[in-house]
Amino acid sequence: MDIAWHGYSCFRITERGHTSVVTDPFGAKKALAKMRLNADLVTVSHKRAEHRVDDIRDQKYVIAGPGEYEVGELFVTGIALRHHDLEKDVVSDNVAYHFEYPNGLNVLHLGALHQLPDPSIFQRLDQVNTLLLPVEDALLAGDQLADLISVIEPNYVVPMRPIRLRDSDFSTAMDGFLKLMGVNSVEAKDGLRLTPTSLPEQTQVALLRSNHRSS
Repeated sequence: MDIAWHGYSCFRITERGHTSVVTDPFGAKKALAKMRLNADLVTVSHKRAEHRVDDIRDQKYVIAGPGEYEVGELFVTGIALRHHDLEKDVVSDNVAYHFEYPNGLNVLHLGALHQLPDPSIFQRLDQVNTLLLPVEDALLAGDQLADLISVIEPNYVVPMRPIRLRDSDFSTAMDGFLKLMGVNSVEAKDGLRLTPTSLPEQTQVALLRSNHRSS
């Protein structure tokens, strides 16, 4: 399995001979089209005007809500993570997606978290090989984030940048996240490749370079 990051919560997940996925396609006008991304399935975790589903080539399916789906041999579980801001009386919808391939490899994409979810939501999932996790200062208060990761117990955690976060704020948040994970430094890579026999026993942070093009 190969995972590439295309900025914010947009990833491309591919496994040879099976359904390919692009999550949350995002970009300025024409920018995403220039990437020439293609996938069988596109998933949308939250409502954003900048999501450009039509810019993904060869798409056959779009999933934009909770539920259980089968796309080819790929099994997808959409998990509702709705947040109600009582002060503003605003409800923010977000859907986490769990992708399970027939070779046993799987990915959990948490979309755009507005608050840390109850960890018990994820206890029913099988082993998560890769957790795609939005990182920002607001989510690093206390031990909640560490508790969430310890419940999910992924082999890899891949940080991603929330759309609403500025570059400088994301850099600060990443410093705090790496400290929380007990990591001094991580070399960024162009992508993450997984095989069933190469998974680490202890959770590791995989830092990916964004392939996002701003124009």
